[in-house]
Amino acid sequence: MRLATVTGEALRRHIPDLARLRSAVFREYPYLYDGSEAYEATYLATYTASGQAMAVLAFEGEAVVGASTGIPLLAEDEAFRAPFERHGIAPASVFYCGEAGLLPAWRGKGIYRAFFARREAHARALEGITRIGFCAVQRPPEHPLRPAGWEPLDPVWRHFGYSPDERLATTYAWKDIDQPQTTAHPMQFWIKQLDPPGAGGRRQA
Repeated sequence: MRLATVTGEALRRHIPDLARLRSAVFREYPYLYDGSEAYEATYLATYTASGQAMAVLAFEGEAVVGASTGIPLLAEDEAFRAPFERHGIAPASVFYCGEAGLLPAWRGKGIYRAFFARREAHARALEGITRIGFCAVQRPPEHPLRPAGWEPLDPVWRHFGYSPDERLATTYAWKDIDQPQTTAHPMQFWIKQLDPPGAGGRRQA
């Protein structure tokens, strides 16, 4: 297993790999996303258009078996920017993490930690970024497709220093695998304040 952080042209070359991975991982609970690689490749064009987007790729041989992406929030969809704007938080100060996904056989090997660390290192190097965060779908505990024994990742995210900001919520639409059409889904942002390089542990607002 090896990890590589890619940007620019290297990121563009791996868009098909990212599209395949996202389609597979997001089909699982809790996202239950009934999407296509073609749509994912179109969505990921946002990343190739941004000069500051990145991805951490996990390779087994030449195969991409996991990935974690990030992009300045200012380059993201209006649905993700709007909650910050409503509360006076400049999207230009936020680095948005798109996903951190691994195929099942490679989970539980410490790669998730490396995904977070590399995204945060990239975000800290960008001028004006003081926050990093991601958006997680909210499913009811009684959802019929919730697997037996499934537990949310909230404790893991808190361990890495993220916490939900109740002001920052949105909805995003996609088609679930058990639904006949697209529906809106509630999403909650988890945020972490970033120390700039050399800050000695001080937090920035």
